[in-house]
Amino acid sequence: MSSDEIAIIGAGLCGLALALSLHQKSIPCTIYEARPASLNIGGAIMLSPNALRILDTLGVYSRIADKGYHFDLLYFRSPDDKPLDTYEFGNKERYGYHGLRIYRHVLIDELLAMCAERQIPIHYNRKFIRVVRETASEVTWEFDDGSEQTGRLLVGADGIHSRVRRYLYPDLEPTFTNAIGVTAAVPMSHLTVPDGYKMPVTIINPTHGAFVIAPQQPDASEVLIGRQKRLVDQASRAEWANLMNNKDWCIEFLRDGAADFPPIVQTAVADIPRDHINLWPFYVVPALPHWMSVEHHCRVVVLGDAAHAIPPTAGQGINQGFEDVYTFAAVLDRTARSDKKALPRTLLLWQSARQARIDRVLDLNRQIDARRLPESEGGDPAADQAPFDQQWLFEPDFDQMVDEWFTQL
Repeated sequence: MSSDEIAIIGAGLCGLALALSLHQKSIPCTIYEARPASLNIGGAIMLSPNALRILDTLGVYSRIADKGYHFDLLYFRSPDDKPLDTYEFGNKERYGYHGLRIYRHVLIDELLAMCAERQIPIHYNRKFIRVVRETASEVTWEFDDGSEQTGRLLVGADGIHSRVRRYLYPDLEPTFTNAIGVTAAVPMSHLTVPDGYKMPVTIINPTHGAFVIAPQQPDASEVLIGRQKRLVDQASRAEWANLMNNKDWCIEFLRDGAADFPPIVQTAVADIPRDHINLWPFYVVPALPHWMSVEHHCRVVVLGDAAHAIPPTAGQGINQGFEDVYTFAAVLDRTARSDKKALPRTLLLWQSARQARIDRVLDLNRQIDARRLPESEGGDPAADQAPFDQQWLFEPDFDQMVDEWFTQL
């Protein structure tokens, strides 16, 4: 059995960003991933100024800035293609950054390259099974090959279906929201786009729901098209796998009701490439009382989707994950420089402050849903139409934020 300073379970976006954040603070860490390589599923993600500021501080932003599509506003339009609303997602003058839409695999590749440059160990085919024991100074866990490892902290950055979280909440299962997203990547040249048409755009139809068109690639040569659908939970993993691999069903769903949308939608769905179709079910995790093992010694922590799964309405899922990992590393560093015995107390303070921001994001989601969804899906025609205030979300100085937390101790 060997020993780590901090062990990270999961080599996805949060796990890799956490490793870089810890390395920047000179805190040794090791990443363990169950798969033979980092998972690159899905298409592009949207990064807002709060996350881009973190990535910039870590040295990542300069390496990805020219590899994605920059934008500031998300536009919402009526079934007859008239402007309804806008939602700010970036503003270089106000927040220092435009919003950035970038393929997930592009960002993962850069994070992996930076981890390699910094000689941060990543071990693949190492599936976490269970925590064996936890003491006041360390935690020991087991892999699927029966081997054990010990470290000062074990961090679960292993997603919404987290195995690490089972140690904290053995009976908790993510809840299916009865909604799925179906998306495809289509060449921009396939679309008939009116002069001056603003994108990314969501066209809202009270009968068929919303249709999303979002440019991607640095030159906007490609667009993501997508819709959401209400769906009862599938009875088995096999049925889920069958549906997720059914490209014909996905294409039919994207085309359903297209005649009731503007021509830009009709041309977007006319010729959908089958090799760039994604379907994913939306799950949520109920608010957790604790993100760490408070009943023991706080040597096991979860963050990102393992701690909170945020619906995609405000586009803050991965952005909040990056906030988690950066502030977590800052709290560990600050604790080490003050009083190591205070770790449980400082981790509880970190979680409380992070949950407060998550709760505000969830409130923002509800405000957006009320204004954008049809009444049949929970929309509210009488909802306040005042401009959204994202200053609190996009502008924080996270190092200063952590310093302010420590004044409360």
